[in-house]
Amino acid sequence: MNTQEKIGVLLLNLGGPERPEDVRPFLLNLFSDRDIIRLGPPFMQKIIARIIATRRAPKSRANYAKIGGGSPIRAKTEEQARALEDALTPAGSFIVRSCMRYWHPFAGEALAQMREAGVDRLIALPLYPHYSIATTGSSVTDLKAQMNRMQLQLPLEVIEAWPEQTEFIAALATRITEGIASFAGAEVELVYSAHSLPVQFIEEGDPYVEHLKQTIAALEAQTKVQGRLCYQSRSGPVQWLGPALPEVIEAIATQGGKNILVVPISFVSDHVETLYEIDIEYRQLAENLGMGFRLTRALNADPQFIASLAALVREKCA
Repeated sequence: MNTQEKIGVLLLNLGGPERPEDVRPFLLNLFSDRDIIRLGPPFMQKIIARIIATRRAPKSRANYAKIGGGSPIRAKTEEQARALEDALTPAGSFIVRSCMRYWHPFAGEALAQMREAGVDRLIALPLYPHYSIATTGSSVTDLKAQMNRMQLQLPLEVIEAWPEQTEFIAALATRITEGIASFAGAEVELVYSAHSLPVQFIEEGDPYVEHLKQTIAALEAQTKVQGRLCYQSRSGPVQWLGPALPEVIEAIATQGGKNILVVPISFVSDHVETLYEIDIEYRQLAENLGMGFRLTRALNADPQFIASLAALVREKCA
């Protein structure tokens, strides 16, 4: 690594509406992206996206209202960016910024900050440990398009996936161990919950499920605890990966299970999928079935997790 270089690191993430009035335009951006969900023929994508966004907005606003009115994902990602910049300081000159796909700060906004800072090259670090065309792929495609639009001719390197990164696995293992301990010796079912994807993407070669299995295998090697993989957050008229988390909760109850520990394996910070969907909606389902329910702590800006991100950046720079 050239220690004289100024390196810009972009933390790629989904983004989320910060106020109730942001919800519909955020959903429109999300459903307009053919990389995340294909709605009819390409020329119909935006038309169908507008219909879905309009229909879903009231329910989504109600869900966000239960976690404070908006998504915390921007604030959490910016905390991660500041912590990562501090962690990288001994290794050279780095500027770290968040870069969202469907809400502010969009790629163009983040790139403008990088240009103003005078960086010599860019590293894109998706906050998706497991590669999918719908997450990392879409974000990187958008980032490159915005660089072309802005005529920003900087070298760009992408860290595509990191399902078995050492400190990442250690941080998750710590949370699993403490989560199991919170049941004070009672028997507990460990459930890994990942964001679902259209089955078609996997059939076309998307490595997302394989990456999830790699993370789980690494965790089981450390914790010696077996878990089951399920999915959440389906959102559209296509076939999605399963089983769904609520189906698994109901199955565990039917089998006589008394306690569930959920690990949100594909989420590296708190946002609506963890704070509302898991910790309110699915917690209520489990408790209504007479089961104890815990959700492992989010990684957020935990020093062990930030160390994993710093290691990824240093490795890419080497």
